[in-house]
Amino acid sequence: MNRRSTGTEWERQAGAYLTARGMRLVESNFHGRNGEIDLIGYHEGYLVFVEVKFRKTQRAGHALAAVDYRKQCRICRTADYYRYLHKLGDNVSVRYDVVGIQGEEIQWVQNAFPHVYR
Repeated sequence: MNRRSTGTEWERQAGAYLTARGMRLVESNFHGRNGEIDLIGYHEGYLVFVEVKFRKTQRAGHALAAVDYRKQCRICRTADYYRYLHKLGDNVSVRYDVVGIQGEEIQWVQNAFPHVYR
């Protein structure tokens, strides 16, 4: 299995995990000019943009640590573009979550980082 298909499979599993916990997914692999958002859904009154990170082992560090400031900036710009395309104004509550998959363990961090304005 190549890296892209492995990533797609883990994103699918993360989506199932989130759905089982009450998130209503509306889109996956949204591509904008500035980047990609793995999963987009609604949860507890928020429009949630989710980044999924997978690490087979600890050798490359923890999966959650892979969402650095630069990646956060890209996600926020892409989320702004998504909201613009779908005519979602500033009155929509937005949250940025990260799902880290380390081996077989799944961790969901809600509100993992604030919106980055750049």
